[in-house]
Amino acid sequence: ANMGQPYTALGAQIGPKNYLPSIGAKARHFGYKELEDVLYFNVPTPLTEMMFKTSMQEGQFLDFMLTANTARKTNFSITHTGFRSLGKYAYDQVQSSNFIATFNYQTKNEAYSMRTHYAAQNIEGQEHGGLPFRERQFQSANPRFFDRSRIDLYFFDALSVASGKRVFLDQTYRLTRSRSNDSLAKPRKSSLVLGHSVAYETRSFQYLQSSKNSYFGDAFENVIRDKSHLKTLNQEVSATFSNPLLGRLKTQANFYDYQYYFNSLLITGSQTIASALSGQEFTVGGRYDKITGPFALKAALDYTLVGDLTAHKAQASLGYLFNKKHRLEIGAQSQLRMPDFNFLLYQSDYKNFNWQNSTDFQMEDSKRAYLKFDSDFWGQLDASFSLISNYTYFAGHQPVIPIAQRPDNYVFDQVLDNAYVKPLQEVAALSLIKIKYQNEIRVGRFALNNTIMYQQVSQENGALFVPEITTRNTLYFSKNIFNGAMFLQTGLTFKYFTPFLMGGYSPVLGEFYTQNSTLLGGYPLVDFFINGKVKQTRIYLKAEHLNAPVTGYDYYVAPGYPYRDFVVRFGLVWNFFK
Repeated sequence: ANMGQPYTALGAQIGPKNYLPSIGAKARHFGYKELEDVLYFNVPTPLTEMMFKTSMQEGQFLDFMLTANTARKTNFSITHTGFRSLGKYAYDQVQSSNFIATFNYQTKNEAYSMRTHYAAQNIEGQEHGGLPFRERQFQSANPRFFDRSRIDLYFFDALSVASGKRVFLDQTYRLTRSRSNDSLAKPRKSSLVLGHSVAYETRSFQYLQSSKNSYFGDAFENVIRDKSHLKTLNQEVSATFSNPLLGRLKTQANFYDYQYYFNSLLITGSQTIASALSGQEFTVGGRYDKITGPFALKAALDYTLVGDLTAHKAQASLGYLFNKKHRLEIGAQSQLRMPDFNFLLYQSDYKNFNWQNSTDFQMEDSKRAYLKFDSDFWGQLDASFSLISNYTYFAGHQPVIPIAQRPDNYVFDQVLDNAYVKPLQEVAALSLIKIKYQNEIRVGRFALNNTIMYQQVSQENGALFVPEITTRNTLYFSKNIFNGAMFLQTGLTFKYFTPFLMGGYSPVLGEFYTQNSTLLGGYPLVDFFINGKVKQTRIYLKAEHLNAPVTGYDYYVAPGYPYRDFVVRFGLVWNFFK
């Protein structure tokens, strides 16, 4: 219902992941920029770009970027993305700050190059647990509750915070020059480049609540202060050999030191839950790619020699370009690694959220085969088949009290699964077929952009649920107006997905979990938009979910959590050139 809140994923991602496990709390890390998300620049003139957007109720979104070259091959950049948005519900504020500073440098002879960045990020959101009286308030269409601040929430005193800081340095040195000192000489065909990179990062996830709530079961303390930490140091040394005939081969060795910890040790009647998981991983690997005529071959391998978190990751693909217009690619991937850290170890002031599975859980074994077809005329087709063993997930199973034992105030509510969320591993193999097709049809100044996705899960138990059909269609009109001074684009976007057992949301964990009793979805979403561009300035306006008052108030993104109501937002993107 508010920007910055967790997103419900309609497309399943159960294939190979990042090679190393993460801290978890994935639902609360939307907008968190990982190492591979950081961009480096090289600009002939200084550039500043600023993006502004209104929020849902109160607050603004601002994305600012400044980059400049101090020399021909020396560049720095500063970016900051921040927002504060007060949602329409009584306790629904989210704020975020992402600051990233980069620097990259290359010598005149291109022998040595370096890039580095510093990132500090913080994502903070209020947690209310959902709506306890959904049918008689949110879904009732009673005008009294059109003011969403009147709707009751489960609690008003909880906060989740995901934060992190990272320092990264990458250096390469070319032993064989691409060109000799003679400027008239031909470039040398072969090159050998040595590289070294180091990344140090500290991350944490907190769940804070001023007083315990039976919504999550019993607690050890009256005030909840949960916090998990992850410190990592990742170093890589590499050698890359390139030759026009043989292709490009990179060999590498990685050393990864990690410490995932809590500031406590929990001893219960049945087990002792450790305060930390720590260790080192030493891996070797290689990357190879070669282009021969219309064929493009890529292959990669990571193999762990020392460590308990990972085993291997392998992938290979072959692409073919025909008629210079159509590209076909087939590939396969395989990975064996442990689940994220919060599946293996977790501690909380709430009694039900304490476990240690580091010796019980097995590595997830995931395999994926895919086919991609990309054509300017026929569109883009992406089809894949994924197979995974030891699929690890969170699930909520509220025990149903027999009728004879129920108290007078007993109410079975799927939202109350939040007190019984646990990590589980599916021993039986789970498979997913996923087909996604995109195409755009143009007639004059009109265009129809279509995306349709089909998914089918085969499983023995209910571990993963996805919508079978998801579709997004945009009909828009584009034209230069005012004698070409302004570019205008306007249209409608229609979105729909079939009903499915949509995952529940756990504020304590910052994760979605599998539930098997509440069927949600099957509602249309219609947006209207206008985009305009004048020189370097772009202006846009969007009326989101404009069909909400017509199609009924039954749109949810998780049990107890509604999607946003009809709202109009606008913003601009402004590029400054010096």
